[in-house]
Amino acid sequence: MEFHIGVVGLGVMGANLALNIERNGFPVVGYDVAPAQAKAFLEGPAKGKRVAVAESPAALMAMLQQPRRVLMMVPAGRPVDDAIAHLRPHLSPGDILIDGGNSWFLDTERRNRDLAASGFRYIGTGVSGGEQGALWGPSIMPGGQVEAWEALAPILRAIAAKADDGEPCVDYMGPLGAGHYVKMVHNGIEYGDMQLIAEIYDLLQRGLGLAAGELSAIFEEWNRGVLRSYLIEITAKVLAKVDDETGHPLVDVILDEAAQKGTGKWTSQNALDLGAPIPTINAAVEGRLISALKAERTAASAVLRGPSPRYQGAAEALVDAARDALYAAKITSYAQGFGLLRLASKEYNYGLKPAAIARIWRAGCIIRADLLGDIMAAYQRDPDLVNLLLDERFRQAVESRQAAWRTVVKAAVEGGIPALALSASLAYFDAYRTERLPANLTQGQRDFFGAHTYRRVDRPGVFHTEW
Repeated sequence: MEFHIGVVGLGVMGANLALNIERNGFPVVGYDVAPAQAKAFLEGPAKGKRVAVAESPAALMAMLQQPRRVLMMVPAGRPVDDAIAHLRPHLSPGDILIDGGNSWFLDTERRNRDLAASGFRYIGTGVSGGEQGALWGPSIMPGGQVEAWEALAPILRAIAAKADDGEPCVDYMGPLGAGHYVKMVHNGIEYGDMQLIAEIYDLLQRGLGLAAGELSAIFEEWNRGVLRSYLIEITAKVLAKVDDETGHPLVDVILDEAAQKGTGKWTSQNALDLGAPIPTINAAVEGRLISALKAERTAASAVLRGPSPRYQGAAEALVDAARDALYAAKITSYAQGFGLLRLASKEYNYGLKPAAIARIWRAGCIIRADLLGDIMAAYQRDPDLVNLLLDERFRQAVESRQAAWRTVVKAAVEGGIPALALSASLAYFDAYRTERLPANLTQGQRDFFGAHTYRRVDRPGVFHTEW
């Protein structure tokens, strides 16, 4: 049997993608540097399927169609370079290596250029959807040589998640590191989305004293409206889960420290490099960093005092306001993420297409949501749209909810409940809609202490004052 693609790295993600590929009609050969893992895969989930395992890179290449297509599913960083070095002596010109991990996009650019110089082709692709997405259909964001994408497209289209209109959630993102860049921003938006949800949960739990089961019912109801999304859906399920050992809601016995693997931080760091304002995503990264200071927070809670978190107004009204505030803040967060993509596309010459990105995020990925269909439509109406908030539909959606949004942020502030992302989103909205910001004073200060000059509103030129 001639195999259509090789999968290197047969951990959970690699194994599930291999099974997905085989189920969709493409025989797969796997390889892992740990023979026991390869054997467990072959004798376990792959048993009886059109799947084989190679014992060496040379054997792997001998079993593959030419040009060879080899998907690497190994941890980001040094392991990717090690895998390339391990496979490279056995490649032939025209062969395609694919990195399906969460690699830093500039590493992907370096690897692409290095391999291209030897006649090989390289794809860096984001794969979103977790273990189940890998098995049943992820959102896939490939970047690299367009001819390499074309050689892979039949397989990737077959295994990708399908949106409600039947379209596969995969498309060519652009050259070099474009695919991994888009995945990085996807993860940044995911950070922001999760932090916004967590803050709403915190406000309703502490402000209204609602139990996890009651909150689960609220999120379940919200998932039937404009907030319908994977993250809202699983929030309801997480809140409904009861711990078998204690009989308490499981969420109440989970330690309040949120870990991170770095992609959200990368998004913030790169946005600062490009001069892109993404305060919601930044706040989400900071929220996780603060959560990690558990021992310090515990000590501080014994000595630092604040107001009572209990909300004094009507409970039902605050729940309704929270729903509207969450939707408005989500729109603002997506506006920031797509604004970053627009700037990056120019900076790195990626040629990113916002409508296509929104289209492939509609299913399979972690941030999949009904909202993405509306975002896709907005960019189809105006491909040069500079900010989602300027689209008429989204402008109306946010403006009609801003009173509720302000009510929620005010309630959080008055109750001493941290709302880093909710308030950052609102501040971004207010700053973006303000014609004259106080940056004139900042420029005056900079010129005072550093002779950094300034421009004037009444005539052209650059000026300096002897203060």
